[in-house]
Amino acid sequence: MFENISSKIEKALHTLRGKGSITDINVAETVKEVRKALLDADVSYPVAKEFTDRVKQEAMGRNVIQSIEPGQLMVKIVHEELTKLMGEQAVDINLKGTPSIILIAGLQGSGKTTFSAKLANYLKTKRGRNVMMVAGDVYRPAAVNQLQVLGEQVGVPVYAQPGVTDPVKIANDALREARMKGVNVLIVDTAGRLAVDQEMMDEIAKLKESLQPQETLFVVDSMTGQDAVNTAKAFNERIDYDGVVLTKLDGDTRGGAALTIRYAVKKPIKFVGIGEKMDALDVFHPDRMASRILGMGDVVSLVERAQEQYNEEEARKIQKRLVRNEYNYEDFLAQIAQIKKMGNMKDLLGMIPGLNKITKDVEIGDDAFVPIESIIGSMTPYERRNPSCLNGSRKQRIAAGSGRTIQEVNRLVKQFEDTRKMMKAVSTNKGKLNLPRRHR
Repeated sequence: MFENISSKIEKALHTLRGKGSITDINVAETVKEVRKALLDADVSYPVAKEFTDRVKQEAMGRNVIQSIEPGQLMVKIVHEELTKLMGEQAVDINLKGTPSIILIAGLQGSGKTTFSAKLANYLKTKRGRNVMMVAGDVYRPAAVNQLQVLGEQVGVPVYAQPGVTDPVKIANDALREARMKGVNVLIVDTAGRLAVDQEMMDEIAKLKESLQPQETLFVVDSMTGQDAVNTAKAFNERIDYDGVVLTKLDGDTRGGAALTIRYAVKKPIKFVGIGEKMDALDVFHPDRMASRILGMGDVVSLVERAQEQYNEEEARKIQKRLVRNEYNYEDFLAQIAQIKKMGNMKDLLGMIPGLNKITKDVEIGDDAFVPIESIIGSMTPYERRNPSCLNGSRKQRIAAGSGRTIQEVNRLVKQFEDTRKMMKAVSTNKGKLNLPRRHR
């Protein structure tokens, strides 16, 4: 996410590192490189110029505290200005109304239908809402079926009227049904086009006028660069939407759209799509995104994701097992399963300060844990529960059974032992549990 712009801004800020003071000359040089990095990332020139002018003004207006290097101060200023550029604070979705109606708009291929299902899943699992989706795209042959398939995946009903070509009628009929069934939130997926046209705008405008939604969201493919900004402007002028959704932010995007859309349409970015899975949807936090762009990670979001999978009772059990030296491969496998639920591995590692540089050129897929899982899966229940029993002959059998080499098995055993020691040390030092020693 934002690897291109992140590396270039970091390189630009490197100019001030090691300098004893901030001067007109070194600030001008740094700001020039930052502006070039923004333009390379497909940020529009007016936005890049205004942004860097503000950075320069802030830098020259501040005194460098003795304990802070000029480079550190410039990073702080750029972080502050990036946060302002992207909206300063996260803006929540409006869920007032019975039911709350959310209208989804955007071009064809922007990811509207997938986002509709992700949003339904988010509102159902994280906000506790009773959600229904409406298949309002009557033009794309596979659209209704696609939404129904995704609805089944997330356990959310889909209202559709196959053969009916009037999306306004479909949406209003769905609204009546939602009220009868006590649905909290009605998400209306709409048709897109390959380009902005009058027919498309008329249709979405009629839908908005008829439904009077509490929330209208414009979905945009973040990989389309400045075209995304122009489309966002055209939609906003016609339907005055409430917020923007950036999809495919995990792809090969230069990041310019995210930095420019908020400035161009004065509407908040509310969600970002970061993968294909139905839980790969994040609320947009400008300050956290600014930290990630500057290579500072996003520990807050990482902790939040961990807490979603965190089971306090299970954690207490594992802590007890660690203190009693009973932690085994079954516990290890269960924790891997929890980590996998948190999302894309490369995205997770990018949230840890400094690791984004190490992993930016490394392919880390969702199958990164497959070798570990296959090795543990080839152990007998006794071996999984008694790690110390793994002698040479057992390891040979496990390697053959998992299709892995003996070196890979030995590597896993060492990683497991190192992890167990580290976790035990952390658990013991916390002193949260005063457990009696087992009698032998």
